Amino acid sequence: MDSSMDKQTSPDVPRDAGSELKRELKEFAKLIAWFLVLFLIIKTYVMEAYEVQGPSMYPTLETNDRILVLKLPHVLSRWALFSALDPVKPGDIIVFDSPDEEGKRYVKRVLAEGPPRSARRNLAGAVPDGNGNVSPKVSVRIEEGKVFINNQRVQPEYFHSEQLLSSDYAPEVDLGPGEYYVVGDNFHRSKDSRSFRAVKDDHVVGKAVLRFWPLRKFGLVR
Repeated sequence: MDSSMDKQTSPDVPRDAGSELKRELKEFAKLIAWFLVLFLIIKTYVMEAYEVQGPSMYPTLETNDRILVLKLPHVLSRWALFSALDPVKPGDIIVFDSPDEEGKRYVKRVLAEGPPRSARRNLAGAVPDGNGNVSPKVSVRIEEGKVFINNQRVQPEYFHSEQLLSSDYAPEVDLGPGEYYVVGDNFHRSKDSRSFRAVKDDHVVGKAVLRFWPLRKFGLVR
């Protein structure tokens, strides 16, 4: 009698173990799926890693440096609710999609930005007239190594003095709302707005905030 009962109940043991294994695999698959979704959300809207290539930002950034690019403030600024945000300012280092070469990205420093999209925002780089009115555009000109914004000479601290003596010429570029004039810190070896002119807001990926590789140079990007 006892032997008969053992034979009837014994198959239940592997059946329960199999169900438990399936349940654990299902939970593990869900965990992986949630991780991938979270990773994609962070990469698309919050932050992304970028590897620097080329000498255009030397000595600030060098080839093979890896940086984190903060995207969230720029993403939010495109929404009406956060339109007053100004996530990119002159002096910031940004990563953006090339305006003239599909599939390529650049890292450069913002020299000037266009007028605000709203009158409530301050205009960076523009010069008010005698009545306090702001120009509807921001003009940028680099002539004999000298930088002029709305015909007023400026001397950015991130340019070395010997670079400002360069004899390079570039046409004047007018920036509209949501446009940026960008240059490389290594002024002589940089393809930037002197050649491809203004970078539009929708090409901007985000602002470089942290260098995480190589470890000996770990720190904020300025």
